[in-house]
Amino acid sequence: MRSGRAKVDYALQKRALLARLATGHVSIDDVCDASVYLVRAAKFHGVPTEIPCPICRKEPLTHVHWVYGDTLGQRAGTARTPVELEAMATQYADFTVYRVEVCRSCSWNHLVASFVIGTGEPAAPRRRTPKRAAR
Repeated sequence: MRSGRAKVDYALQKRALLARLATGHVSIDDVCDASVYLVRAAKFHGVPTEIPCPICRKEPLTHVHWVYGDTLGQRAGTARTPVELEAMATQYADFTVYRVEVCRSCSWNHLVASFVIGTGEPAAPRRRTPKRAAR
């Protein structure tokens, strides 16, 4: 996948959350709360990793990429594979991708990173059709 702009890494937040879990300040129910839609997206659109789940250690984590942007229309707020992201990056000016790690066993989920991809060019203005006068 092509390199993004405006990258944000959430590794420190993850480390802090796991430390709070280890000290009992946060319960497992608070961190293993992935929605059914997120777990399903991991199954069908996710990218398997070699990283073991930090909670249950039963299976490797899966990365899910969610896309958001004003120019995406109905595609906004959906999970996409890296191949789809590559194609979208050549079609749209700018959109944000959020990479979330998910454990399909225990429902652990955490935002890993966010970045902006796209052509970087402003979207072409939409032409308005003139309204016809009522007869």
